[in-house]
Amino acid sequence: MRYVRFEQGGQVRHGIVEGDSVRSIDGDLFGRHEVTGKPTPLGAVKLLAPVMPGKVLATAVNYHSHVAQSRAVLNEDEAPKQPELFYKPTSCIIGPEEAVIRPASYDGRLDAEGEMVAVIGKRASKVSPEEALGYVFGYTCGNDVSARQWQRGDIQWWRAKGSDTFGALGPWIETDLDPTNVELRTRVNGKELQSTNTNLMVHNVAKLVSFISGVVTLEPGDIIYTGTPGETPELQPGDTVEVEIQGIGVLKNPVQAG
Repeated sequence: MRYVRFEQGGQVRHGIVEGDSVRSIDGDLFGRHEVTGKPTPLGAVKLLAPVMPGKVLATAVNYHSHVAQSRAVLNEDEAPKQPELFYKPTSCIIGPEEAVIRPASYDGRLDAEGEMVAVIGKRASKVSPEEALGYVFGYTCGNDVSARQWQRGDIQWWRAKGSDTFGALGPWIETDLDPTNVELRTRVNGKELQSTNTNLMVHNVAKLVSFISGVVTLEPGDIIYTGTPGETPELQPGDTVEVEIQGIGVLKNPVQAG
């Protein structure tokens, strides 16, 4: 099932996608809810980030193919033996078709990082890898936008990974997906520049959820960016970036100068 968050007539609601239409729901997205709305064409509503998380965690160097590009930042010649997580502020989250803004104060390289994002569905504390996927509500597409010079020059990644608009998310949450075996692609202006399968992750979603929940309690709506593959594409104002994940859909965002 596909769940969206959308705006129509000044009201923000969650809904279920049925073909090219959406029907609103009442109740708790992560608990009991029911479909109440009549079908409305998707083109008649504005899709928003499908969830507004309480916490945003992101995974560093979770594909072997990304090790070479990350060497200058992490000073390592191999992928981390345990998951390496960092926080992104919730204020960086944007939805489909919203603009990624290059900060006016930044004049270095800006990169896209196409990723699968796991959305937590119920409170998870100290869960085992075997039970971890039972705490995931579903999955969506994400773009962990990164300012490389800030990432390499600052002690912390607070602005390199957390500037406003650096956390694109959408277009919806897919609940019926096997996260261990789907294709992921990133395109800039229609040209494919990243391609992988999630079965090539160093630490899979179950490992990430279990590892995180061992020290940080995950709550419904929290999200985990699960890592990006290969060489990441550079973004310039005027570009359009797309992250496509098999079984989910396409997250599309323009890039603008601040």
